[in-house]
Amino acid sequence: QVQLVESGGGLVQSGESLRLSCAASGSISRLSVMGWYRQAAGKERELVATISNTTTNYADSAKSRFTISRNDNTVYLQMNDLKPEDTAVYYCNARHRDWRRLWIDYWGRGTQVTVSS
Repeated sequence: QVQLVESGGGLVQSGESLRLSCAASGSISRLSVMGWYRQAAGKERELVATISNTTTNYADSAKSRFTISRNDNTVYLQMNDLKPEDTAVYYCNARHRDWRRLWIDYWGRGTQVTVSS
């Protein structure tokens, strides 16, 4: 099992920055991908960014403004030039493949990011 705990959300004004952190504990050695997703009110959860040992991947809305990084058991999301449309609950995700090569996903409880105009 893997446990994920997010931190760093809050209320900021448009154009400001935030850094989200997600600390993983438990069976972290087999995690192959970690990332961030977000869900705005009334919308479906969407990918923000992911990171593996070899690559990073960003949603179009996050490119040039957000940076994902990982240090051991913690994944970060640096968010710059925040916009009101970035307002959402941000969820940390971690995943690995099981013996059938199927993805096993773990989720944090989420941290609220609110950007005022």
